[in-house]
Amino acid sequence: MAGQGDSSSSEKKSKEVMNDVSTFRAENLQNNMKVVYYSRTFLSIIGGAIAGILGLTGFMGFILYFIVMAITSIGLIAKAKFSLHSYFDCWNRIILDGFLGGLMSFVLFWTLAYDIVHIF
Repeated sequence: MAGQGDSSSSEKKSKEVMNDVSTFRAENLQNNMKVVYYSRTFLSIIGGAIAGILGLTGFMGFILYFIVMAITSIGLIAKAKFSLHSYFDCWNRIILDGFLGGLMSFVLFWTLAYDIVHIF
């Protein structure tokens, strides 16, 4: 059976645990994710146009996409002052979200720019 001394120590422990848990406002987290998504989409479009203008074909174009996404991730992490847990609930939000949507935009503008510059 727990006495009063035991209950106060357990209350202290629960307060300490509550102070360690980080909380996020849903609006701020949603806005941060929107910025990540728009940044990835914009840089995917720019990267696709560059790949098309340079005349990259095959895997070289996809390698450029991975390089652009790596630079985008590093730039977003630097913008967050290397403190991801202050702005996002988990690290993979900034690294992986918007990756496939950006790939589709990249391929679209890659083929468009390649066709305009090298075929016509």
